[in-house]
Amino acid sequence: MTDKPHHPLNVSGEPRAFFGRRSGKRLHKGQDRLFRELLPQLAIVLGDGMLDPAALFPRSTSRIIEIGYGGGEHLARQARQHPETGFIGCEVFSGGIAKLVEKVDEEGLENIRLFTDDALKLLQKLPDAALDGAYLPYPDPWPKTRHHKRRFISPLTLGELARVLKPGAVFRFATDIEDYANWTLAHILRSPHFRFDPQRPRIWHEPYAGWEPTRYEEKARLEGRHISFYLSFTRL
Repeated sequence: MTDKPHHPLNVSGEPRAFFGRRSGKRLHKGQDRLFRELLPQLAIVLGDGMLDPAALFPRSTSRIIEIGYGGGEHLARQARQHPETGFIGCEVFSGGIAKLVEKVDEEGLENIRLFTDDALKLLQKLPDAALDGAYLPYPDPWPKTRHHKRRFISPLTLGELARVLKPGAVFRFATDIEDYANWTLAHILRSPHFRFDPQRPRIWHEPYAGWEPTRYEEKARLEGRHISFYLSFTRL
């Protein structure tokens, strides 16, 4: 845990992108249609002022954000199991967005809204204590030292997460990269806003209650990465 704090801003003062590419394989015809017709109804568009979460989910009693939802398996399942909760999904990769939009369409999920740019930009537009929980599942580890500035976990992002989470809310972080788990713990332990209080040793290797492996996890297992870290931090 010897990483140094950093401030992920570019030379213009704008938040630095925490992702590389935005697209991969070409979307098939059905996905392309949903991108044009359904995504605009789900998309969060930022304006000059602060974002009103109640306007996004007027019938929801709680609101949770998932940053980097990949193919959307976890987010869609949470939305299905907790219809009273509004879920904000942040993802920039077009293939992942397309998969989740398909799930929303097929299952009629009405409690999901999507942001397709840097999650930090969205966090900075949310009012204080606006969210009841947050997930960061298997973020890009950016393993090369020169790319560590692109890791999502930083003093800036943790500060924004702390600001928008209600006291007692839980921030859940999952990775199969030990270096990134250590990096995250180092930042959390320096933060005055979060508490890491595991109930017993090695519980951080146990998936969260109700967790089901994502396609990323299954691929990692096939590649020989069998140990994951499921870290939970409580907003003080």
